[in-house]
Amino acid sequence: MGDLENSGKNNPPQNLKLPIPGKRNILITSALPYVNNVPHLGNIIGCVLSADVFARYCRLRGYNVLYICGTDEYGTATENKALEEGVTPQEICDKYHAIHKSIYEWFDISFDKFGRTSSPEQTKVCQAIFKKLLENNWLSENTMQQLYCDTCQRFLADRFVEGSCPHCNYDSARGDQCENCGKLLNPTELLDPKCKVCKSAPHIRDTDHLFLELPLLKDKLEAYINEMSVAGGWSQNAIQATNAWLREGLKPRCITRDLKWGVPVPHEKYKDKVFYVWFDAPIGYVSITACYTTEWEKWWKNPEEVELFQFMGKDNVPFHTVMFPSTLLGTGENWTLMKTISVTEYLNYESGKFSKSKGIGVFGNDAKDTNIPIEVWRYYLLTNRPEVSDTLFTWDDLRAKLNNELLKNLGNFINRVLNFIAKAPGLGYGSILPDAQDAESHPSTKALGDKVGELVEQYVEAMEKVKLKQGLKIAMAISTEGNGYLQENEFWRLYKDDQPTCSIVMRTSAGLVYLIASLLEPFMPSFSIEVLKQLNLPFEQISLCDEKGDIERAKRPWEILSAGHRIGNPKPLFKELKEDEAEMYRGKFSGSQADRADRKLKEEAEAKISEQLNKAKLSDGNAKKGKPTKSAQGASKTASLAEAEISVSRLDIRVGLIKKAEKHSSADSLYVEEIDVGEPQPRKVVSGLVKYIPLEKMQNRKVCVLCNLKPANMRGVKSEAMVLCASNSEDTKVELVEPPEGAVIGERVKFPGFEGSPDDQLNPKKKVWETVQPDLRTDEELVACFKGIPFTTSAGVCKVSSLNEAKIR
Repeated sequence: MGDLENSGKNNPPQNLKLPIPGKRNILITSALPYVNNVPHLGNIIGCVLSADVFARYCRLRGYNVLYICGTDEYGTATENKALEEGVTPQEICDKYHAIHKSIYEWFDISFDKFGRTSSPEQTKVCQAIFKKLLENNWLSENTMQQLYCDTCQRFLADRFVEGSCPHCNYDSARGDQCENCGKLLNPTELLDPKCKVCKSAPHIRDTDHLFLELPLLKDKLEAYINEMSVAGGWSQNAIQATNAWLREGLKPRCITRDLKWGVPVPHEKYKDKVFYVWFDAPIGYVSITACYTTEWEKWWKNPEEVELFQFMGKDNVPFHTVMFPSTLLGTGENWTLMKTISVTEYLNYESGKFSKSKGIGVFGNDAKDTNIPIEVWRYYLLTNRPEVSDTLFTWDDLRAKLNNELLKNLGNFINRVLNFIAKAPGLGYGSILPDAQDAESHPSTKALGDKVGELVEQYVEAMEKVKLKQGLKIAMAISTEGNGYLQENEFWRLYKDDQPTCSIVMRTSAGLVYLIASLLEPFMPSFSIEVLKQLNLPFEQISLCDEKGDIERAKRPWEILSAGHRIGNPKPLFKELKEDEAEMYRGKFSGSQADRADRKLKEEAEAKISEQLNKAKLSDGNAKKGKPTKSAQGASKTASLAEAEISVSRLDIRVGLIKKAEKHSSADSLYVEEIDVGEPQPRKVVSGLVKYIPLEKMQNRKVCVLCNLKPANMRGVKSEAMVLCASNSEDTKVELVEPPEGAVIGERVKFPGFEGSPDDQLNPKKKVWETVQPDLRTDEELVACFKGIPFTTSAGVCKVSSLNEAKIR
């Protein structure tokens, strides 16, 4: 069946592939997904899944295929995510690379190599290309104006700035591109820009950068586009997006950034800068291939023997049809340039857009968490592939396509055929395929063969042109033909009245089952594996090679499988999705990921509170009065009364928002914060957190604030509250106790079972805080607790980032 070493789950290749002279060598890439988030279904269909279908098809045809992808790990998106999660960029990359890899494995994506751009090979290849461009005088130096944040004390790269788009007025446009209208932007073009980290308004400063001189490369680029867009049959949306860039006039494109996380620029003047992610990310295709084989140049510098196919969403087009080829052309080397580009429009979700940044839609891990099989997800996404216009994901449509197209059409045909063959002699064929003598003389069988042969030729034509949706539709049409053939011939009647003709019909139908499994393997490999198992045939046998006569044989489906072959055990291939199940999924995945996380936190909090109350055996009466019952160990009445007198309910802990934080003018270890705790004016709070938490991470974030301590003078500043933090046993790591996203500023943090009113101000002589504090700890799930009862808000429980079983102070 050709080279299918990676069929099914994403297993590493056993033998490294290199181009084979005289054979069709296909190099396939899908746009490298950003490592800073979980991929949603729109990302999956636009890039990796579409490329996977084409790679699997090419392998079936016997072509020599190398399918390359990996996570795009450098740039501001990664730095930004690292700041959000309080870890290093490398830790973010390691975490999300593993998440991406596991999701693509579940989706049966058959990469030959799934790598990452934070490799030494990426630095080596990227810097080598840069040096060639510099040597050939395609680079220029220029001073540009860039936004600078005084609070964070650094230049703000594009994704660290948000503001209003100057083209469509969308109020959450990023500094590199407007998500609403798709226009590419420079951060200085944004209206009312804000630093994404601290929310303060940045100002403009001069900074020197390197530029790729696209205008000087225009003639080389246009010659390439004019030739290859025709030879490679570029999709119309790719041609339109490319021409739009050319019409607007090519401009020098900045290829450096004032960042730390990226490929260092090998130039003395710019050694403190890194390459812009859109300069180095497409080079990732090359470097990931270099991680696969040291002989990577046989793929990437061999246009005479290698065809390059690239898959992506429409927002990535200009970088692959203008930027990347210009970069390679500028080196003057014999690069394998893209022949064919396959571009998808947007897959929208229910009533709006999928959005990684806003967490809207069904994400790869969501799909894994349903009981809907992978072959159903793949089929639905591919039959709904947005090839020429945006398409819409809806749960009702998913249910309809599963129940009507997969279950009632495809599954029904295969089950009817195999179940009848498996029936005991006298009722069927005892699992043995019958002979089909004189099949060509049977009119409806001959007509079926002619029709199926024509459909298979159309399938191959569509797939060669990367019209995947059309290819899938044609393959499913063969199943429809099969159902019609069975009905027309009434095989159940023929078995009693005309067994020789019935044998023709059943052997022909069994051949059709095999053919359909072959044609659908690129789309639903797990389905094909199961069908081959039920046919009792090796999966490696599947092939659509011209050399083997597979396409020609499709015209004679009665000859595809041998008479006398014993099939396996048939069983249903698909399960109905009921209306109430679809409705349940719609509710479960409604809103944003943040909404879902809040709902999950609330559910977990309720369960945890219930569990802790049961453990503590708190009666309804005592719970209402805020008086805990005696412990399971039988604490004395005196101890219970003492605990009631000095209780966590006397603490006034509120949800606060840090409006501003700065270093104490007279103490290097202290921050001075202005915190909104729901009062007319923010409270001033002094915290000894300088050596634990960076200043930029103290800006505009929710915290838990103890508000009824007696004010204290801290090196000349009156501190009116205390921010609660968790620390490890050595006090070398400290983390803020954080309320959930939806918690209301100023609301009181509660401890179910301890509902008493707080003191107006804690009396230092009573030592309430000192008595309660030892029982404030995080649990193994990072939830902040008092004696196991969670810090609870209207939006769920309060947590820390990583410190479990840690003291809170």
